[in-house]
Amino acid sequence: MPEPLGGLRIAFAGTPEFARTALKELLDAGCVPPLVLTQPDRPAGRGMKLQASAVKQLALAHALPLAQPRSLRLDGKYAADAQAAQQALQAARPDVMVVAAYGLILPAWVLALPRLGCINIHGSLLPRWRGAAPVQRAIEAGDAATGICIMQMDEGLDTGDILRQEAVPIAPDDTSASLSLRLAERGAVLLLQTLQDMARGTAERRPQPADGVSYAHKIAKTEAPIDWQQDAAVIERRVRALDPFPGATFQWQGETVKLWRAALRRGEQGPPGTLLPSAPGTLLMACGRDALELLELQRAGGRRLPVAAWLQSVRTT
Repeated sequence: MPEPLGGLRIAFAGTPEFARTALKELLDAGCVPPLVLTQPDRPAGRGMKLQASAVKQLALAHALPLAQPRSLRLDGKYAADAQAAQQALQAARPDVMVVAAYGLILPAWVLALPRLGCINIHGSLLPRWRGAAPVQRAIEAGDAATGICIMQMDEGLDTGDILRQEAVPIAPDDTSASLSLRLAERGAVLLLQTLQDMARGTAERRPQPADGVSYAHKIAKTEAPIDWQQDAAVIERRVRALDPFPGATFQWQGETVKLWRAALRRGEQGPPGTLLPSAPGTLLMACGRDALELLELQRAGGRRLPVAAWLQSVRTT
């Protein structure tokens, strides 16, 4: 029986569920990474207890060698972490390293260590939406489609040559969560195809076009508050882009409320940020242009509820 992926030694670096999908695809193909890199455990949940990343959980379940450096910069604040990671990577002797939503910048020494370099699974049609939040920014901008790129990494920000690329349509009701799931699934498939090409020596590299470059800046919590002066269509897209993190918010009777789902209602108009007349059990909010019907809301410490149930919870407290 032939060795999986031509016997390539494939290290892996990734953190969230998007990356876990790719790692699972490698494992299912019979590839056992000699080293997995992932971010340190972070506080999460209502109790803010330390929680392992999705990639770490899968790596532990398969007893894979694991490293969680806080940085990979040998001359930085966490130089000891970087030196330990360097020793671990050198000992792993990878032919190539797969990187998927890892969250740390790879310095030159990492990029040069595997003989075939490092390849990245990126959730956009490069060069559009280089950067940290390509899925969210594509939804926010109203793009009709995005995609997956398998890219040969260099020292630039998502500037490397493209090895494989595939478009993925964006549905009118897509959230960052739902779109990321589809992109992760397609990215895992394209990853295996790319690694097979690399194992056979047939991988083709295509430089990114010089035109059409845009940057997907990291999502910040400060983006959560809704500006009702904006067009309803813009707000509706942002609501979906900020799902699941950090969630779009607005103030209701002195309380911060998250809006998870809304529907555009054209032709409805009123002072932005005020409620318009609507049927019982519904909420219609005026925006700078048109209005939004608020469909799914969440109070602090509560759970997501359809608007009728949410209104009932507000009235009973």
